[in-house]
Amino acid sequence: MKLKKIKQRQRIDNLEIIEAAAEGNSLGKKDDMVVFVPFCVPGDIVNVEVERQKKNYCQASLIEVLHYSDKREKEKCPHFGICGGCKWQIMQYSWQLFYKNKQVLDNLQRIGRIDTSNASYIIGADREYFYRNKLEYTFSTKSYLTKQEIQSKENNLQKPALGFHVPKFFDKVIDIEYCALQEEPSNEIRNFIRDYTLKNNLTYYDIKGHFGLMRNIIIRLTTTKEIMLIVCFAQKSKEILPLLNAIKDKFPQITSLMYCINEKLNDTIFDQKIICFSGKDHIVEKMPYYNDSKKSLKFKIGAKSFYQTNSLQAYKLYSKAVEFAQLKREYLVYDLYCGIGTITNFIAPYVREVIGIEQVEDAILDARNNSEFNGIRNTKFFAGDTEKILDEDFIKENGKPDIVITDPPRAGMHQKVIETLLEIEAKKIIYISCNPASQARDSLLLMEKYSVGRIQSVDMFPQTQHVENIIEFILK
Repeated sequence: MKLKKIKQRQRIDNLEIIEAAAEGNSLGKKDDMVVFVPFCVPGDIVNVEVERQKKNYCQASLIEVLHYSDKREKEKCPHFGICGGCKWQIMQYSWQLFYKNKQVLDNLQRIGRIDTSNASYIIGADREYFYRNKLEYTFSTKSYLTKQEIQSKENNLQKPALGFHVPKFFDKVIDIEYCALQEEPSNEIRNFIRDYTLKNNLTYYDIKGHFGLMRNIIIRLTTTKEIMLIVCFAQKSKEILPLLNAIKDKFPQITSLMYCINEKLNDTIFDQKIICFSGKDHIVEKMPYYNDSKKSLKFKIGAKSFYQTNSLQAYKLYSKAVEFAQLKREYLVYDLYCGIGTITNFIAPYVREVIGIEQVEDAILDARNNSEFNGIRNTKFFAGDTEKILDEDFIKENGKPDIVITDPPRAGMHQKVIETLLEIEAKKIIYISCNPASQARDSLLLMEKYSVGRIQSVDMFPQTQHVENIIEFILK
């Protein structure tokens, strides 16, 4: 039998990293070739190995760092370099902000051809770590093993894991001991559940074979110190109640202990029945009123509710959106892609009426409940696809808005929505986005009738490349 010849991967030595790039990569240049490498910092000099190569660029992996950049700092997470969730934590936070700000402006200038002279510098986070209010962990029969672990005869290649999916490996999970993104008792809860399930021989889910009991856990925290834990099982079992009772006894401070039986092939729980085992079926988050920290809005957050991942930065983001909108008491405002109505209810005290539109029906129910919870009576909410709801008949029935606030998913706004907004001709459109590239693309279309005013980025996700941006569009 003829043996297949294994192609030797190309090395690039003494590569200087000169820029931070998309998807958490850094960028260097070798002759006319652009080289993308993760887990590096501008100013590093490194040796890398080419993984994939195209005509003018290649993706490489880091072999070693020959010279450390003065922009570097020591990573906080013991799983850095494998997990992939916080690729920028080796970069000093001030430089993270610099490159995020640059990323936004580059996209707006290159894709949207926008004059960014009115852009303010990015608003940083007060907390660089422990800022996430929600984390989801996955059980797996297959733990991701490093090369050193694979080479060690002491390791069982099939050992189970509870943690995060490893990038590029849908069936492998890195077993997490410590994560610095969420406050305690997050790590304590996760580690207790792992220890209990292993000690009591509860089976972990096999994503390929679709068998096993333990599937996911979701931990949600609030600034008011309330805790929600959702445990997702793959099947009914007599072992469920003893586990939930053990969690309840160990962590009596859990506000809402929930569970579900998810027998589907995917992990989403939005179409699943969530059962409240102990405590309330929700937790409550508070957010100060705009420019009035003595009063707070309260938001009920259920198992399926969407809420901005960084609660403290969400207030800064929404406050800046209100500032750009220059709201008046007589204004009618449309809030597109409104989620559970956080922005809708945040601005309601300052205008005549706010109308929220959101695709997820459960989110709309949450939004209505949150208005009622806060005694707000000048909001209306509609469930359905924005591009289908927002038409001429809808506007005739509900009124032409003075201001439109839009916060679409990463893909941006549907073209039909943009066309409708151009027909409406609201005084202003305040466009919030978590993806500067799709925002820039949509901006190019909006500029047919609107000029770009102020621009403000907000860092919602320290230690990552992700960033939120607000653009003020003013009717010409």
